[in-house]
Amino acid sequence: MTIMAESTWYAVQTYSGHENKVQKLIQRRIEEQAGSEDEREIRDVVVPTQEVVEIRNGKRVTVTRRLYPGYVLVNLDLNERTMHTVNNIQGVIKFVGAGKSPQPLHEEEINKILGIKVEKDDDETHEEIPFHVGQVVEVTQGPFSDFSGTIKEVYPEKGKVKVEVSLFGRPTSVELDYTQLKGF
Repeated sequence: MTIMAESTWYAVQTYSGHENKVQKLIQRRIEEQAGSEDEREIRDVVVPTQEVVEIRNGKRVTVTRRLYPGYVLVNLDLNERTMHTVNNIQGVIKFVGAGKSPQPLHEEEINKILGIKVEKDDDETHEEIPFHVGQVVEVTQGPFSDFSGTIKEVYPEKGKVKVEVSLFGRPTSVELDYTQLKGF
């Protein structure tokens, strides 16, 4: 089987939870290769991650979450030698692709994962709000505590939600931090 040599990014499936281990092993192989970066057949390996804010025990905690659990991205010249090298790394299942030939990632996909947009995402962590529009919630903190209402809008960039509560028998919209709410 002859494979055309080309330098591009490929997705490699790994055992879930072994992504960082596989990344380190591939990185070690890259460092063992002689020559400059342009002469190397395997150039780079990445485990795509994103910083997100979660609520744990009522407090905001920033955690790093894998964008694609069970996968690493590898930049290499695809040939039999590099396929053999990557496939024989402990924790690797296979290259992603149809049949026996791995499919390269599209330039737009890799730019989305590694490009300017990812850098923006790293600067601004995304709040993961565990509520959705139409959900009934109870307010646990602030001047509206012990009120219940329905979520009308979610603002993930602010970490807030708009809740409609009944105040003196009239529906009133209140913008609250999602940490002040408890779902039913």
